[in-house]
Amino acid sequence: MIVVDTNIVCYLLLSSTNTSKAEALFQKDPHWVAPLLWRSEFRNVLALYMRKKILSFEEALLVQEHAEELFKGEEYELPSSQILGLVNSSECSAYDCEFVGLAKALDTRLVTEDKKILQQFPDLAIRL
Repeated sequence: MIVVDTNIVCYLLLSSTNTSKAEALFQKDPHWVAPLLWRSEFRNVLALYMRKKILSFEEALLVQEHAEELFKGEEYELPSSQILGLVNSSECSAYDCEFVGLAKALDTRLVTEDKKILQQFPDLAIRL
């Protein structure tokens, strides 16, 4: 089991230069988990893709449904005190600390390409 941030989900489900790396990670460990926040962040990416005419509304819905199926039963909500504690002890946003906090709570790694998270939490965060 690994925690993945929203960018890793995007790499897996939306074609990019990192898609093959995300697919390899998923083959190696398909048990991906994330805080509930991933849904809003992912929908925001899909909104951008729709506005730029990269995806139609119908295509975006299908991608969202696929993503939600991937994380079915693997989404977590964390106490605000835990997230704010991580914010207080780092330079990361509360959004980023949601993913860090989940990795800490589940005693696992967070896969991310976020430089700040990688720098601030080298004991938990690893690159794709």
